[in-house]
Amino acid sequence: MPETELERSVARDPVLLAGWAWGTPRRGHPEGSVGAHVADLLRTIEEWGETGKRRAELRFLALLHDSLKFQVSNERPKSGDNHHAARARAFAETLTGDERLLSIIEEHDRPYAIWRKLRRSGRLDEKAFRNMLDRVADLDLFLRFVELDGSTEGKDPQPVQWFRDELRRRGMMG
Repeated sequence: MPETELERSVARDPVLLAGWAWGTPRRGHPEGSVGAHVADLLRTIEEWGETGKRRAELRFLALLHDSLKFQVSNERPKSGDNHHAARARAFAETLTGDERLLSIIEEHDRPYAIWRKLRRSGRLDEKAFRNMLDRVADLDLFLRFVELDGSTEGKDPQPVQWFRDELRRRGMMG
């Protein structure tokens, strides 16, 4: 159930409704549709006992982060304006100017991508890692959302643990 006027507005948007309906069970998303994934995240926010502004921000991020996957063309590389996170950020820009939230939407899959490249190559792409950190305007909220998005069934917990450990190693979190 929407908790704010912004959520009520988002819940009526035909583009987001189409986005939430998109998807079938697949690797990393056995729940199927984006809407089912979002529902899982909203339940987790509730279970975590998040309150106040942080709760509202996490809910906003959950509602929008994967919502435009259905617009990504499989005929083109999934990068730039053909990446779901870039499309979600552009959509979110019509709702908020909060760079903290916008940067998290845009970068939410970056830790996983960097971790995958590390696993393949055996070397951390330090430039990509630094660029991600430079782009994210609220590291604490970003980490919490990465933890949230990575908490659903079918997601490997290793990338989130690696990201937490890497931030700790760099003295960026307690």
